[in-house]
Amino acid sequence: MKFPRDLSGSAVVKGLERLDFVVVRQSGSHVRLVRGDKRVTVPLHRTLAIGTLRNILRQAGLNIGAPMDSL
Repeated sequence: MKFPRDLSGSAVVKGLERLDFVVVRQSGSHVRLVRGDKRVTVPLHRTLAIGTLRNILRQAGLNIGAPMDSL
């Protein structure tokens, strides 16, 4: 599966909130979310670079090709 090229930081935050991540703080243009022992920082940019998105998913412990049952 290809990574989306036009996701904004706020869209990623909303997606992580659907996966039970909770916003704990915001410092400037960066939002910190947590779920259990997982901590993720998301920049609120208009579009996220591919490497940034990949790193956010890695921090969250998510695999973009994995079925939803594995979450």
